Amino acid sequence: MVRIRTDSARGRRWIIPEPHEHCPIPNTAYPDFVTTLLRRRGIESADEAAQFLFDTPAARPDPLLLPGAPAALDRIERAIVGNEGIAVYGDFDVDGVTSSVILTEAIRALGGRVTPYIPDRFTEGYGVHRDALTRLRRDHGISLVITVDCGLSSWAEVDDANAQGQDVIVVDHHTIPDRLPAAHAIVHPGLGEGTYPYRELSAGGLAYRLAPAMMERFGRAVEPDRWLDLATLSTVADVVPLTGENRWIVRDGLNAIRHTSRAGLRALLDVAALGSKALDVEAIAFALAPRLNAAGRLEHAMRAFDLLIETDPDRAADQAAALDRLNLRRRQMTLDAMERANALLANEEPDAPLTFLGDAAIPQGITGLVAGRMAEERYRPAVIYEEGPEFIRASCRSIPEFDVAEALRDCADLLERYGGHRAAAGFTARTSVIPELKERLAAIAGERLSQVPLQPQIVVDGQVPLASLQGTQVAWLARLAPFGAGNPAPTFVSANVGLADARRVGNGGEHLRLTLRDGDAIWPGIGFRLGKCPAAVGDRVDVVWSLRHAGLSGGNEMELEIQDLAPASAPSLPPT
Repeated sequence: MVRIRTDSARGRRWIIPEPHEHCPIPNTAYPDFVTTLLRRRGIESADEAAQFLFDTPAARPDPLLLPGAPAALDRIERAIVGNEGIAVYGDFDVDGVTSSVILTEAIRALGGRVTPYIPDRFTEGYGVHRDALTRLRRDHGISLVITVDCGLSSWAEVDDANAQGQDVIVVDHHTIPDRLPAAHAIVHPGLGEGTYPYRELSAGGLAYRLAPAMMERFGRAVEPDRWLDLATLSTVADVVPLTGENRWIVRDGLNAIRHTSRAGLRALLDVAALGSKALDVEAIAFALAPRLNAAGRLEHAMRAFDLLIETDPDRAADQAAALDRLNLRRRQMTLDAMERANALLANEEPDAPLTFLGDAAIPQGITGLVAGRMAEERYRPAVIYEEGPEFIRASCRSIPEFDVAEALRDCADLLERYGGHRAAAGFTARTSVIPELKERLAAIAGERLSQVPLQPQIVVDGQVPLASLQGTQVAWLARLAPFGAGNPAPTFVSANVGLADARRVGNGGEHLRLTLRDGDAIWPGIGFRLGKCPAAVGDRVDVVWSLRHAGLSGGNEMELEIQDLAPASAPSLPPT
């Protein structure tokens, strides 16, 4: 049984499980609340529980089990031996950049003649482009193109490459389209008959598995954790599920980033004030990834590529400082774009099942950030576009109940190009089709979301009085980390908590800094984007929270991340 609360400060529905009798996992002796959290993550056996809480796999998965990997490795080996020109063709986000660095470094280490290429977001847009393939052939003698984090929907471009004598290997993880390109090989964990044990790798994760196998073809030993720092950046930044193999990558990779010998990454840690700190997923998601992404959002993603591949500490420091400045500009541009989007939203149907808006004043490099914020705040899929005289370039972000990549496939006849996965996608279309495209996507969303309450919600894991939160519980919760997509931080509700302090912080008072008291227990807390919520010293409130490291320090001090709050409705609740 659950109960639903709808009177919160942020207008979110709280889905709260009622206290119930715990069902232990056979042959385990974990605390009841740990068992409950494990079961909610689909863990039913003692072996699964032990591996989730304590272990990493004894052996790395065999990369040759990846569909397409043997043929891809054969062709790369032949190209290196034959001194062919090889291009690594990536995307302009963190996943595309890191995977491009991994494959470029591996091919160079083997003596291959390799040219990295990332398209310009503003003049080319996402994906593989005919003109780029032609230039690579003409100017660099490229006969083998390895697309990474793109290419899965580029059947026409691959046909063109084949026609001009270029072989193409596609290394991608996006939603599998109805038609696949006629590539020499397609490396994708979701293809085939499930030969590879995990299907949710990022492009960086795929590159991380392929690169050592490439080295082994030439009898070259490689450190087991080489490129683990980049694979971890990729996995967190691309918001793939932190389950299975991805969770193992990130669990070990956080320490690999902390101790990286990569000059560019060390410089990035320094400008983000993380150089002497332990790291968590939040530090990557909110400090490292935005600085790397700022390059492709505002200028060119090769600036991020060059930083990560840099070996000179002084040059790396200058490059990292430049990305830091770009990120500051990106923040202000995002605030301006959100203000413009909200103004446009005032003219839209408030109950429409899909948000679809844009104009020339919302820069293409910011559309994904605005779409993500809109999807989160309005709890419905969002399409945000920059409008040009002939084309629009759009970013899409979705909610768990709606597959936005599938919706784009259903409108493919109106799109010039598109790609992505269930939660995030993008497309280019002619400006003239905006009305029809908007109508069709809204109709698809209306049909598929007809039974879904389009109101933001928080699914709470349990009810915990703050006064009962002790160090042993905190230690057990830490065992469930790293947290992220697919393995969210456990979220609890505590009732009838006193506000000992409440003040607005951040740009324009956007956030809410709190001190919470429950009996003798006092906890600091931060509520991101809760600055407009009514809260005053002395109030009694119910709060939904999760645990986090204080700030982005990654240190040992813990605080509560306040997801939402509401007026106190009852005496303190017993623990679940």
